[in-house]
Amino acid sequence: MELSALRTFAAVVDEGGILAASRKLNTVQSNVTSRIRRLEEELGATLFFRSGRGVALAPAGRVLLDYARRMLHLERESGAAVRLVGDGVGELRIGSMETFAALHLPQALKAVRVGHPRLELRIETDTSATLVNKVLTHKLDCAIVAGPIEHPDLRFDELLVEELVLVHAADADPRLQPLILFREGCAYRTRALAWQRSSGHAVAEAMEFGTLDGILGCVSVGLGWTLMPRRVVEQSTHAADLVVQTLPEEISQVPTGLIYLAEAPPMAALQTLAQAVAGATK
Repeated sequence: MELSALRTFAAVVDEGGILAASRKLNTVQSNVTSRIRRLEEELGATLFFRSGRGVALAPAGRVLLDYARRMLHLERESGAAVRLVGDGVGELRIGSMETFAALHLPQALKAVRVGHPRLELRIETDTSATLVNKVLTHKLDCAIVAGPIEHPDLRFDELLVEELVLVHAADADPRLQPLILFREGCAYRTRALAWQRSSGHAVAEAMEFGTLDGILGCVSVGLGWTLMPRRVVEQSTHAADLVVQTLPEEISQVPTGLIYLAEAPPMAALQTLAQAVAGATK
């Protein structure tokens, strides 16, 4: 099997169809279709069920997908490892929670850029659960998530401990307001829901927002309450309109760290990133 065929196969899965995959790969639909057909002929199996404009993975396709991701990851990893021995040319795909990205990531990325000027950085933000999955499926090289994370295929290097605080508007009673939080998969969401249940809040409903500023903005005008890292609240543009309350340690103390595949070769850029975060948060 050629890696280009596996790359095309993975793109069709990730993008959800032939047309979207062709756009991602900067090629025409017919090229994508022919590569998939040749791969199916080579393997003697149907990889996709085709229905209308969409495609769905066939059983053989689901089996191949895991192997394809691992092979493509090894291709990237081996090339990056060889290049990083020399002058640090390559690509590093970093994931981060939005709260961490807003507060700590810029200075850490600057340190990586200074220490490894020829390394291309690709950054994306998401919930901790999604970031863990992307590292496990080789879509990210590393990610900064809320822990603790215990998985046999992952390393979790703790970088700092964030303090979660309860946040509400000055003239609001959080016991009578809905919870405002990030979408499913956010580690802070899990703790906020646990705190809501244990505290016997009269209002059990919740509102979801996709951005940090959206959550704190709504809280600041009295639409609800949330849990957020203390330092994020203190540096927010809405800080003057927010009241912060401390929480019990079992809720408030959140270890935050860098995850990456346990079997991955060491990368100097990851060490630089970790050291920069540790230095910035002292």
